[in-house]
Amino acid sequence: MSTIANLVVGLVALLHVYILVLEMFLWDKPAGLRAFGQTLEAATASRVLAANQGLYNGFLAAGLFWGLSLGAGGAGVKVFFLGCVLIAGLYGAITASRKILFVQGVPAAIGLILVFLS
Repeated sequence: MSTIANLVVGLVALLHVYILVLEMFLWDKPAGLRAFGQTLEAATASRVLAANQGLYNGFLAAGLFWGLSLGAGGAGVKVFFLGCVLIAGLYGAITASRKILFVQGVPAAIGLILVFLS
């Protein structure tokens, strides 16, 4: 079970690296515009805010990778950062797009359950 939990935690971390790239570097490029359903004008106006948001996603990924690097002793770190991702996913679903619940929240919840079971 521990291997599956770590695999899910790793996938959640990689997802947040991808979100970092989208928000920090591709926000106003075609890939970012498609991913977030933005117009070029709206993306250009919010580019700095998106980059800041992307940086926070990078911190979430770093925390999850840190937890993985600690081996069995990293369960608490993984739980903390998965909890942060879950809360961010819930908040994003309420305030921005329901899609965020499924992209961020559900994988984090699955990861939390698996970490608790391992």
